[in-house]
Amino acid sequence: MNLSEHIEQFLQYLAERRRFSPRTVDTYKKSLAKFMEHLRASNSSNDNAANLELSAFAEMNVKSFVWDMKMKQKLAPTSICEHLAALKSFGKYLVKSKIIEKNPSENVPMPKRPKRLVNILGQKDLAEEKFPEIENPTLQQVRARILLELIYGSGLRISECQMLTWDRIDANAKLVRVLGKGNKERIVPLTESFIDRISNFKQMEVEAGHLPTATGYVFLSEDGKPFGLRTLRDDIKKLLREIGWEGKASPHVLRHSFATHLLENGAEIMSVKEMLGHSSISTTQVYTHVNAERLRAAFKKTHPRA
Repeated sequence: MNLSEHIEQFLQYLAERRRFSPRTVDTYKKSLAKFMEHLRASNSSNDNAANLELSAFAEMNVKSFVWDMKMKQKLAPTSICEHLAALKSFGKYLVKSKIIEKNPSENVPMPKRPKRLVNILGQKDLAEEKFPEIENPTLQQVRARILLELIYGSGLRISECQMLTWDRIDANAKLVRVLGKGNKERIVPLTESFIDRISNFKQMEVEAGHLPTATGYVFLSEDGKPFGLRTLRDDIKKLLREIGWEGKASPHVLRHSFATHLLENGAEIMSVKEMLGHSSISTTQVYTHVNAERLRAAFKKTHPRA
């Protein structure tokens, strides 16, 4: 088997065995295709450039790939890290499958990423009174409010909202079962605002000609498929602009705000980790840094000896 065939098997392994989402598999695919392009460009004079052997996946070539992305393509450290992470995962898979003995990318260091604080809304920005009841709201307006409650109220990712089905919502217990990354399931609480609106939303769906079934998608489009991510992101963007928010308006900003506000109000970091569906505590710890920076800024602004 050549390198390309091994990559195809790896992608199949991610989709079928690891049960990664199609979007995540596609991200790996693009990164590995970029590495293949680099190898072909480097071996353009070689007759076998189009049919690379597995031996081309070597530490020297991985380092050359990273150098090319940094020095020639001028890619941001974050982008380089994403592509290199795909190669490291591919190498781990080959070692685990006993195809090779050592991961060629294991000792290639990740570029240092600049520390950036996540963008969030303040608690006052998202207070209940900022979202007054609308007389005779449209289905889109109610959908946007439901999305707000799921993302800011319960910490769901926009992709998790997109694939949410009715049977995962327990309105009586005020809980939702979320199918997250890697098909890992977690249970998170639902807000009172969500409970108050979901039955009305369901009735409006029926009136619009959508017949919700137990296993049917909550956010169903006219063609019977779940709404695209762009449509759902636009719903959130429009809603946040309507309340006067001028910063970045995205579902991710709402999820960042959810985590930060929980920690500001005394929630334990392990509980926040579970609600967000993070596999590692280090991912959640970025929000403790956000909270610390906000406290520092407030201190400098208000304390006479700051």
